Amino acid sequence: MAACRQSVAFALLCGLAAGITAASAEDRAIVLATTTSTQDSGLLGYLLPIFHGKTGIEVTVIARRTDEVLEGARRGEADVVLIHGRPQEEKFVADGFGAKRFDVMYNDFVLIGPKSDPAGVKGKDIVTALKAIEAKGAPFVSRGDRSGTHAAELALWIVAGIDIASAKGAWYREIDQGMSAAFDAARKRNAYMLSDRGAWITFKDRGDLDIVVEGDKRLLNQYGVMLVNPEKYPNVKKELGQTFIDWLISPEGQAAIAGYKVDGQQVFFPNADKSGG
Repeated sequence: MAACRQSVAFALLCGLAAGITAASAEDRAIVLATTTSTQDSGLLGYLLPIFHGKTGIEVTVIARRTDEVLEGARRGEADVVLIHGRPQEEKFVADGFGAKRFDVMYNDFVLIGPKSDPAGVKGKDIVTALKAIEAKGAPFVSRGDRSGTHAAELALWIVAGIDIASAKGAWYREIDQGMSAAFDAARKRNAYMLSDRGAWITFKDRGDLDIVVEGDKRLLNQYGVMLVNPEKYPNVKKELGQTFIDWLISPEGQAAIAGYKVDGQQVFFPNADKSGG
């Protein structure tokens, strides 16, 4: 920098060099659109510095609920999408907005409820539990926000044969907010709710809430990653975005996912499908 002060010529050259450096840094950056639950889990804060150290690629994260993630990606506002909502993901690809989809990792959903379990649902059968909650009119809090978790919850009510639309306003309450607000509402109402395990692990102010149903195979929570279609959106950084995807599903990336723990508990379990699907 001292040399830059010696003459106008040097100053111009240094300014040009600084501009090139800034442009280069911008060229080595991608935008990742993901869900709030992924961001709130702390996983990306753990993974992205590892990825940056390996590749020099900066990743800017936009965290929204699942439907907003896909809406933004349909406008070309991201390079890569990482969400948990396989039907929505497959439609995103089928409609031409995303390139190939890859499985990355999974955790599971759990039914949270009061430790006293007033509906008597504790166990491993989520359908039996939902039927008992509905039959007894036990308070239930739903995110109601078109997130991946909300979509999974609605699908489970359908599996249980319950028309949840008719229950709104009574024992069933939609709050149209994220996971933290749902936890707070369930704690205050002594209510049941559905959560992904990662969000539950990272939530500390639990009050009298606890896991009451877990382990049902219908509670699997699969995550997928996709490159936004560069043929539809030429601004998509195809090579850098694919580099990130390739790293996530590589042995190194999968080991990093497995290595992320909160209070000694593994939050996500890698299961990459390198062939896509």
